[in-house]
Amino acid sequence: MSKKDLLLEIGTEEIPARFMADTLQQMEEIASNLFQLKRINIGSIKTYGTPRRLVLFIESVEERQKDVEEKKKGPAKNAAFDEKGEPTKAALGFARGHGVEVEDLTVEDFQGGEYLFAIKKIAGEETFKLLPEIVKDIVTRLSFPKPMYWSSRDVRFARPIRWLLALYGDNTIPFEYAELASHNLTYGHRFIAPGPFEVKVPASYFDIIRESHVILDQRERKDIIKKQAEEAAESVGGRPLIDEDLLEEVNYLVEYPNAIVGEFSPEFLEIPQEVLITSMQSHQRYFPVVSQKDELLPYFITISNVERDTQGYVKIGNEMVLRARLADARFFFQEDQKTRPEEYVEQLKDVIFQEELGTSFDKTERIKLLSEFMADYLNLDNALKNTVSRTAYLCKFDLLTLMVDEFPELQGIMGREYARLSGESDEVANGIFEHYLPKFAGDELPQTLAGSLVSVADKTDNIVGAFGRGIQPTGSQDPYALRRQALGIVHILLNHDMSLPLTKLLEQSIDDFGTKKLKKPREEIINDALEFFRQRIRHVFLEKGLRYDLVDAVLEVEFDIVPQTYDKVKSLAEAVEKPEFDNLMTAFTRAANLAKKAPSQGEVRLELLEDEAEEVLYRAFQQANKDAVKYLQEKDYKGVLEQFSLLQKPVDDFFDQVMVMVENEELKNNRLSLLKDIRNLFLKLADFNKIVTH
Repeated sequence: MSKKDLLLEIGTEEIPARFMADTLQQMEEIASNLFQLKRINIGSIKTYGTPRRLVLFIESVEERQKDVEEKKKGPAKNAAFDEKGEPTKAALGFARGHGVEVEDLTVEDFQGGEYLFAIKKIAGEETFKLLPEIVKDIVTRLSFPKPMYWSSRDVRFARPIRWLLALYGDNTIPFEYAELASHNLTYGHRFIAPGPFEVKVPASYFDIIRESHVILDQRERKDIIKKQAEEAAESVGGRPLIDEDLLEEVNYLVEYPNAIVGEFSPEFLEIPQEVLITSMQSHQRYFPVVSQKDELLPYFITISNVERDTQGYVKIGNEMVLRARLADARFFFQEDQKTRPEEYVEQLKDVIFQEELGTSFDKTERIKLLSEFMADYLNLDNALKNTVSRTAYLCKFDLLTLMVDEFPELQGIMGREYARLSGESDEVANGIFEHYLPKFAGDELPQTLAGSLVSVADKTDNIVGAFGRGIQPTGSQDPYALRRQALGIVHILLNHDMSLPLTKLLEQSIDDFGTKKLKKPREEIINDALEFFRQRIRHVFLEKGLRYDLVDAVLEVEFDIVPQTYDKVKSLAEAVEKPEFDNLMTAFTRAANLAKKAPSQGEVRLELLEDEAEEVLYRAFQQANKDAVKYLQEKDYKGVLEQFSLLQKPVDDFFDQVMVMVENEELKNNRLSLLKDIRNLFLKLADFNKIVTH
C-alpha cells in the first residue's frame, strides 16, 4: 500500500503553559488509539506545541484500512444438515443472514461439538474517507483542567480556536469544528510574520513555520532558551539560576525566544536573597543571575517573544516592573521587622485555622504540646528541649507578615530570617524553616532535631484534626495533602532513627485537642490513622527497594515504631537470600498449617510429652522463645532469625517421628498447642505466611 504523511494544526489563542505538556501527550495517545481502532497502519507520531498551536504530525499513513475477516458461529452441524447431508432451514437462514453461500460455510470444533461458521471478508475503506471523523475526534477528545466555552455550549477547548489546518498528502482533510472549516493555511508569529501561509504538503510545513519566526519543536525551543540565558548571564559575569519548572513554563510562553538582560539597583540586594529570587521567578518569570559563588547579582534574564529589542523598550519595561516589585518587597521587609515574633504569635488568636478546630494560635499551642511530649519521650537534654519548645511556639508567626501574605511560598523562609533578626538562636530560626519540610515528594528533610520534631508535630496535628472531623483522603482526592504529610513523617522518623511510637503520637495529639470538637470516637481516629500510616510506610519501604512480600509480612504484625519496622524488613531481606531459609520456611509452614487446628486456650502440658522428639522440640522452643524475646527487646533482628533457624531441625524431626492427629484428644491438642506456640513465636517478628519462597 502507498503511504502519505498527515498533518493537523490547531491554532488557538494563547494556551496556559501548564496545560501544554499533558495536552501534547494526550494528542499522541488519542491519535495512536484511533488509528489502531480504525485498522490504519501508521509510522511515527510526533506532537509539537507553542502557546498558539498544537501540532500533530504522523508519517507514512497507509491509504487504505487493513482488510478484516469476520467469523460468525452458526447452528450445530447435526442441526444444519439432514440425514442425506442436505442443508436444513437453519443452515440456509444462517448463510443468507451473513451474505454467504451455504457451500462457503465451514465446520469447526467448538467446545466439544461441531458447528457451522461463516467467514466474511470485509475490504478496508480508503483512509481519506475516514480521516474527517478521525481528525475531528482527536480535536474533540482533548481535555483540559479549565476549558473555555465560546460560540456555543457544545464547543469547549483550552482557549478559543482560530484556525484548523488538516492535510493528508496534498489533500485538505475536510471537517468543521467550532464554526471553523479546516483548510491548508497556517499562521506564523503573531507580530513578526502573521501570515497566512499556504501549506501544500505536510513535509513543507516545518520550513514554512520556521521561516515565519516560530520555533515549533518544544524540545529545541527549550534548549535555545537555556543556551541564550547562559550566554546572556555570562555577558554580565554570572550564570543563570535556572529552575526546571520555570524553564518548562517559559518554554510554552514564547514562539520565538530572545533572551534579554535586565538589571536592578544593587541596593535591593540588602533584601534576603530568597525574596528577590521569588519575586523574579514566581511573579515575573525571570531567571535570576548569580555569581560563581552563588551570590545574587543585580541582573535578571527575561525571555521575550520578539526577534530583537533594538530600541531597548522590552528591557526598560521589564526593569520598571521589577523595580516596583522589589520596592514593595523592601517595604514589606522593613515593616515586618517592626513587630516582634511573639507579637505575631498573639495575633494568631484572631486567625481561624479551621472552624471546628480553633484558631491558628490554638494549633500553635497543640504543636508545642506535642513537640514537648516527643522531646520528653526521647529524653532530650534541657537545652534541646527548650529549643524544641521555642521553635514550636514561633513556628507559625510569619504567616501574619506582609511578606508571606504577598509571597506565600516564602513561609518558613521569612520566619527563619525574621527570627534571626529579632535575636533568636540559629537553632530556633532554622527549626522554624525546617518544620515545613518536606514540602513535596523528594524534597529535603529537616536536618535539626528541633525542626524535625516540630515538623512531625505539625503534620500529626493536621492528620488527627482531619481524621477526627471525618475528612479523609479518598481515591485521588486529598485536599489537605494528608498523604504527603504522612509520608513526610515516615521519612523524618526514618532519617533520624526516632523510636517514637505512632500510636502514642496519635493518642497525645488527640489529648492536645482538648475540648475542641473531634466528631469521631478516639479509638476510631487512632485505628483509621494507623491504617493510613501503614499504607504510607509500605509505599516508602517499596521505594527503598524492599520486597513487597517481606514488607507486608512485617507490617501485618507491627509497624508502630517506623525505624524498627524498617530494620526488621531489612533483616528478613538478608535472611531470605540464604539457601537455608527455604528449609526454615518449610518447617514454619508445616507447624503453622496444623496450628490452625489447635484449641484457642490450649497450653502445653509437660506430662503429656510422650515422644522424645516432642520433648526435644519443646525444650528447643523454650530456649528459642527466651532468647528471641531478648533479641527483640535489643532490636537484634538477625539474632531473632537465628533463634528461629535453631527450631528447623527439631520441627522436622518432630514431624518425621510423631503423629500429631492421634485419636487421644488430650495428646492431640497438646501437640497442636506446641505447634501453635512455635507459630506465634515466628509471628512476633513477621507473618511468615506472606513470604513468597522460590
